[in-house]
Amino acid sequence: MWDLRGPSQPRQQFSGHAMVVTGLAVSPDSSQLCTGSRDNTLLLWDIGTGRCAERASISRNLVTHLCWVPHEPYVLQTSEDKTIRLWDSRGLQVAHIFPAKQHIQTYCEVSEDGHKCISCSSGFGGEGCEATLWDLRQTRNRICEYKGHFQTVASCVFLPRALASMPIIATSSHDCKVKIWNQDTGACLFTLSLDGSGPLTSLAVGDTVSLLCASFSRGIHLLRVEHSRGLELREVAAF
Repeated sequence: MWDLRGPSQPRQQFSGHAMVVTGLAVSPDSSQLCTGSRDNTLLLWDIGTGRCAERASISRNLVTHLCWVPHEPYVLQTSEDKTIRLWDSRGLQVAHIFPAKQHIQTYCEVSEDGHKCISCSSGFGGEGCEATLWDLRQTRNRICEYKGHFQTVASCVFLPRALASMPIIATSSHDCKVKIWNQDTGACLFTLSLDGSGPLTSLAVGDTVSLLCASFSRGIHLLRVEHSRGLELREVAAF
């Protein structure tokens, strides 16, 4: 952990996993850090002291991503065992397991209100290659699926409500495409092809009108949402 306004040396180190760390999430009050690894283990850390407070291990639970549910003690986790788990950080116990998918779950994100989450799947040739919207409240059912990519979907994000009259999400895939979807209906609203970029690996919301997309071959792409001819996504820079 680094202090962005401090010296170049790390402020804190969290050493405890036996293999590569593939997910991390900070608690809403910034007091705890949850990390996951290919060693099938989740660790819960005290950020102030760097001490490991809890450890949990499940066979074949190769962690692909973690995110903390806003305003709640829960951590959402995707895995190579095709499972999405909801962990209670109070003791680091599994609180819920969503119905298993047919392909590796590569990424997850929770909506700002903490009511919904999305996950995305690996795949090839259009088999798998989808994102899935889940209810995080009492029913915890699958709400909607977003199908249209032809290779692994590596990232999925909720987009700011100010961008459109309906709730929308975005996905990025190894097929070099970023897609915008109607969250409620599953309809694809726009597709941007980043030719020559190689597989697209992650997405992040930049501000109210922009996205950042990482790629294998061309670094980071700055994308802007526009409304001149309906809802569109345009690349404005690459780093």
